[in-house]
This record gives sequence, structure tokens and C-alpha cells, in this order.
Amino acid sequence: QVRLVESGGGLVQPGRSLRLSCAASGTLFSILGIRWYRQAPGKERDMVADISSGGGGTNYADYVQGRFTVSRDNAKNMAYLQMNNLKPEDTAVYYCNAYLDYPEQNYWGQGTQVTVSS
Repeated sequence: QVRLVESGGGLVQPGRSLRLSCAASGTLFSILGIRWYRQAPGKERDMVADISSGGGGTNYADYVQGRFTVSRDNAKNMAYLQMNNLKPEDTAVYYCNAYLDYPEQNYWGQGTQVTVSS
């Protein structure tokens, strides 16, 4: 089992930055891929960024490409999402997801609220 706890959300003005953290328990972290999702009110949960288990591969949604950076520190069982130049449309609850394709495993954090407003 893996427990994920997100932190770092809050209220920020447009154009500013936030860094979200995802702390993982257990010994599986280094073999799990990590994805960050977000869900705005009334909308579906969408994937924002993905990083491979070793950290060598990353993918981003088009609307955050160049503004957000996903990273991880397997020695600390931590993953991060650096968000720069935030926009009001980035307002959402952000979730950390740890996954393994085979055998299939999926773990979710409780989410952290990010609000971008002047």
C-alpha cells in the first residue's frame, strides 16, 4: 500500500508561482509512475503532468506546457509540481496519483486546493 499526501496549495495572484508536494509512504515509490491531476468545479479530472518512475520521462498537458514542471526525489519519497505564471483557469483541486501498469496499481492523495485570483 502507498499513502499519498499533497501539500503546498493555496491562494495566489495571477502570474505568481506555487510548488505542490506529494509525500508518499511505503517502499514502492521508486517503481511507481507519478501523475498530477486537477479538477475544477463542475469539470472532469484531467491529467496535468506525468513523470516516470526513474524521473527520466515527463509529459504535460498542452495548457501547462512551459509553465509547470514535474519532478521527483525517490530518496525522499517525494514528488513535486512547480507551477509558474499561474492563471485563473488553473484554479482547481490538484491530486497526486501513483501508478503501476503491471500488475495494475493506483493510489490517490486527498488533493490540495489551488486558487488563482486577484
